[in-house]
Amino acid sequence: MLRALFINGASAHLRQQKARGVSDPWLRDLLARRPYKVAMVAFAAKTARIIWAMLVKGEPYRDRASAPAAA
Repeated sequence: MLRALFINGASAHLRQQKARGVSDPWLRDLLARRPYKVAMVAFAAKTARIIWAMLVKGEPYRDRASAPAAA
């Protein structure tokens, strides 16, 4: 059930990204290398890993754009 929700969310996100132009370099490269549905499941898995890490560490979401640059 939860996996289906992640995939459904990833599908919606990818549809929006394709309509507006993919802004995320990771996702753009993935879509260039892999079929759409494989990229969708990969994005869902990445989202699940991020959420799991947030829950385990008890940290709020940090957007990559607002995160400090690593030196």
